[in-house]
Amino acid sequence: MTSIAPDSGNVAIAIDGPAASGKSTLARILADQLGLVMVNSGAMYRAVTWKVLREGVDSHDAGAVIRVLRETILECGDDGRYSTIKVDGIDPGDELRSEAVNANVSAVSAVPEVREALVALQRDYLKRASVVMEGRDIGSVVFPDTPYKIYVDADEEVRAARRRDAGELDAVSKRDAADSRRATAPLMVADGATVLDTSDHTIESGVAAAIEILKAQGLHLI
Repeated sequence: MTSIAPDSGNVAIAIDGPAASGKSTLARILADQLGLVMVNSGAMYRAVTWKVLREGVDSHDAGAVIRVLRETILECGDDGRYSTIKVDGIDPGDELRSEAVNANVSAVSAVPEVREALVALQRDYLKRASVVMEGRDIGSVVFPDTPYKIYVDADEEVRAARRRDAGELDAVSKRDAADSRRATAPLMVADGATVLDTSDHTIESGVAAAIEILKAQGLHLI
């Protein structure tokens, strides 16, 4: 395998895409099949957002968000299979998927200081293990040199239906627009990434398509 962490020999598979494109499910199954650690970078931004809301801070007040970030201890680890995160020693659990966090995470994620701090934590994972990391700027910012990049997409109507089925009511188009237009690390197809449209895929066929993409990108599967 080509390594992007020469000292460790670990590799990163970058899975990016908009909300409800299927990237989280794909990343989890790929990690299971390849024996890698799956890292949900979005959970880190949600964790900071959760703390911001817990402190009663306006998510659009960048200065206040930065103050909360500097006073917060984020513990990012893994259980051998999936990434874990604690905020000041607390595991927020399902609260990271709450409607309030959904509505505010794009604003918090747009703060450059937040992205800088979390990107550093995301890169630290590669010092410990090979990873499948999913998010919105993994191939473009976090691991731009990895040859293994997939941008997962789907029709907006399909993605909106998936969010409704999951009980999440945030508008995918509004969130995608906010993340695509932000000045720092906008949502985009990274250089070298292959686009995988999951609109008409089952989970199984989507995973199979991703495996073929990774093979074409030079990943040697064991």
